[in-house]
Amino acid sequence: MAIDRVKEYFRQYGIEEKIQEFDVSSATVELAAAALHCEPRRIAKTLSFLVDGKAVLIVAAGDAKIDNRGYKAQFGTKAKMLSPGEAESLVGHAVGGVCPFALNEGVKVYLDVSLKRFSTVFPACGSSNSAIELTIPELERYSGYEAWIDVCKGYTEHNETGEGDV
Repeated sequence: MAIDRVKEYFRQYGIEEKIQEFDVSSATVELAAAALHCEPRRIAKTLSFLVDGKAVLIVAAGDAKIDNRGYKAQFGTKAKMLSPGEAESLVGHAVGGVCPFALNEGVKVYLDVSLKRFSTVFPACGSSNSAIELTIPELERYSGYEAWIDVCKGYTEHNETGEGDV
């Protein structure tokens, strides 16, 4: 199971015990927020795309949506999400548990600036009923990300407390 791969991955850092597993589904932003008792925007959703025949993951805030124009400017192609079968075979995690940890070789991870509003976020951990709370520097470290990108829209520009622009 993919969650076992993620647990093993985090074991090398001594933080596998930070993974939370739920009795309920956390497969969508709304379900994850309910399971974690947090705002949906603090869920770090991992979206999977196909770019030049390879899987690319974009980790974004729960309230963000892909901006097609920004995506095309970043990747030089139209946004094409992976099918559930492609996600599992190319990335190594099933839809609902896709995360930026313990990935198949060659998968590139990008972090969207929509996440920078928060001190901590909650990405999935390889199953549809798991999550881990990470600071932004921890997310950077453990995801092995390529770069910060700006390919999302529709999210509020406010920080965690809802005050001011970030």
